[in-house]
Amino acid sequence: MFQGFGNWMIVAGVVLILAGLATHFGLLGWFGNLPGDIRFRRGGFQLFIPITSMIIASLLFSVVMMVWRRG
Repeated sequence: MFQGFGNWMIVAGVVLILAGLATHFGLLGWFGNLPGDIRFRRGGFQLFIPITSMIIASLLFSVVMMVWRRG
């Protein structure tokens, strides 16, 4: 019963480690700085809405899940 859950936890851990390394070494510096990502600053107030970045992340995740389900 828990064997499938354990495999998912291992995959999630590897993905988090890879994302952490990519962030640490600056490979994701473009993420959040794309055209369409909204940044608003006025005085002590900041608003950041990463619309384009989240669309790209959603598309990437959808493709990965589609490949995963077929395999």
